[in-house]
Amino acid sequence: MTTTALSLSSPLTLPCGQVLPNRIMKSALSEGLGTDDHSPDVRLERLYARWGSGGYGLLVTGNVMVDRRFLGEPGNVVIEDDRDADALTRWAKTAKDGGSPIWMQLNHPGRQGNPITTDGRTVAPSAVGVTIPGIPAPRELTDAEIHDIIERFATAATVAEECGFDGVQIHAAHGYLVSQFLSPLSNLRTDAWGGDIDHRARFLLEVVRAVRAAVAPGFAVAVKLNSADFQRGGFTEDESRAVVEMLSRESIDLIEISGGSYESPAMMGKPSTASASTRAREAYFLDYAATVRAAAPSTPIAVTGGFRSETAMSEAIGSGDCDVVGLGRPTAVVPESAHRVISGRTPVLDSADLSLRLPSRLRTSPSVKSIEGALDLQWHTDQLHAMGADREPDPQRPLRKTAVTTVKRNGIDAFRSKRAVTAGASQQSAVRKFRRERLIGRYVANPTVLTLRKLGVRTHLATELETIGRTTGLARRVPVAAAFDDTGAWVISQHGRRSGWGRNIESDPEVRIMQGSTWRTGQATFRPDDDVVARSRTFSSNPVLASLNAAGFRALQSDPISVRITFTD
Repeated sequence: MTTTALSLSSPLTLPCGQVLPNRIMKSALSEGLGTDDHSPDVRLERLYARWGSGGYGLLVTGNVMVDRRFLGEPGNVVIEDDRDADALTRWAKTAKDGGSPIWMQLNHPGRQGNPITTDGRTVAPSAVGVTIPGIPAPRELTDAEIHDIIERFATAATVAEECGFDGVQIHAAHGYLVSQFLSPLSNLRTDAWGGDIDHRARFLLEVVRAVRAAVAPGFAVAVKLNSADFQRGGFTEDESRAVVEMLSRESIDLIEISGGSYESPAMMGKPSTASASTRAREAYFLDYAATVRAAAPSTPIAVTGGFRSETAMSEAIGSGDCDVVGLGRPTAVVPESAHRVISGRTPVLDSADLSLRLPSRLRTSPSVKSIEGALDLQWHTDQLHAMGADREPDPQRPLRKTAVTTVKRNGIDAFRSKRAVTAGASQQSAVRKFRRERLIGRYVANPTVLTLRKLGVRTHLATELETIGRTTGLARRVPVAAAFDDTGAWVISQHGRRSGWGRNIESDPEVRIMQGSTWRTGQATFRPDDDVVARSRTFSSNPVLASLNAAGFRALQSDPISVRITFTD
C-alpha cells in the first residue's frame, strides 16, 4: 500500500471495491436514540443529517444490537428481522444524502448487558462477571446459543444491506461479547470456543464468515478490535496481532483499532500508562497499529482515540501507520469536524475536560476512573440527544446536568410504558416495575454507595442502616442515604412499606444507623406525609449529588416514603 503523497483528503479504495472519499471516519458513538420498541426514529435521522453533511469519508453508527433480550443500554436500536425496514432505510438515506457512506455497527453486549433491560441473566462465554460494582455475573452460553448469536449477526447484516447501508462493523472491542470470547479473563471454556488464541478467536471468525456469506461482495465488512484489554492476564497485543493476521485472510475491508473495556477504559483516554510517543502523537493506539502492518499488509487499518489536531492526523496517514483516522467524541460537539479539519478552518479540535473534582488520593482509584469514564460517555451522549432534538450541542454543559440525565436515561423513566394497558396487564406491569426498581437498588444504587464508603467519601449519601430481620431475627445492613440532625435522621424507603428493611421496621422499629464512624441507635417510623423529593435534596450539601439524588427519586415509579429515625442512645 503506497504511503507517500497521501493526505486526509485522499480517497481510499477498500478490498470490496467501495471507495471512501477521504480518510476521516466518524467512529461509532452509542446514541441511545431508539424507541421503546428499539426502532430508529426521526431523532437518528436528524443526528445523521448533521454528520452526513460533516465531510466524513465514512460514518459508522453506534451500537445496533442483534438480540432485543440483551441491550448495552436503554435506547439501543435492535435488528432481529426486517420489521423496521422503512425506518432503517430513512436512517441510511438521510446520512448518505450528504455524500458519506454509512456502515452499521453490530454488537452483542454479553456480560456487559444492562442489568435493568436484560430479560433474566446476562450471557457470556463463561460465568465470569465484570469487576464493576452492581453488575451481576452472567451465565455461560451453550453451544447452540453461540451458533444462534452468529446467525443473528448475519441476519442483521442482511437487513442493513437491504435498507441501504453500505457496510457493517462487527464490534469486537471494549469488553462486549466478541471481545469477551477473545480474552482469557472472561473466556474460560475448555471446548472448541476456548483455550488458546486460535480457539478464542473462533467466535469472531465465525461471525465474520457468516456475515460475509450473507451479503453481496461489494458490501463492506469491518471489525473493531482491541489492541489489548489493559488488564493483567487479559487479551494482549501479541494476541491481538495474531487475530489481525487471521482476519486478513477473511475478506475484511477495514480493521479499526481501539482498546480497553469498561473495567479498564483505555478507549476513553484513561489507560493506566501512556508512552511519551503516544502523548506526542495524540492517538492512544497508533504505536500498536504501526506494528500490525506486517500481520495484515493489504488490509486497511483505522485508528480511533485521541486525535485532535490536523497535524497529528496528517502525519498518521502520511506515514502509513494507519489508512483512516477515526474521530469519536469531537464529533459529538462539532458535527462537521471533518470539514473543519480538512479545510484548515479548525487546526485543533477542542477536547472537554470532564474529570471529577476529587481529592488527589481518590483520582487514581479504579472505581473513580470507571465513574469518570461513564460520565464522559454520558456527557457526549447528551450532545447527541440535543442534535436528535434539533438543538445545537452545548460544549459548556455542566457535568452535574449529565449526572441527572444519566439517572433519568438509565433509571426507571427509560422503561416506562407509553401505552394504555388493561387492568390485568397493569398488574403485571406493576410487578415488573417493582422488580426493575429492586434491581436498580441492588445492582446500581447500593453498590455505588458502598463504593463511595470504601473510597473514603464521607457524605450522607454513603451510610448504612441496620434492621432486625422479621423472619430470621438477625441483623441486616443496607446502604442508605440520610440527613442527620441533633435528634435523629431522615432516610427514604425507596419501595415504601414493600422493601425488605421497610417490612423489618414495621415488625421491629428499633434500628441502628451509621453517623460518620459511629453507630447510633433509634426508633424508626414511616412519615408518608413528607415530600421525599425535597427530603432527598437535604442528603448532601454538594449541589451535584443533591440534584442527582432528587432526580433519582423523581424517576421512580415506586412509592417511596420518608422514614424518621429518632435517636434513643
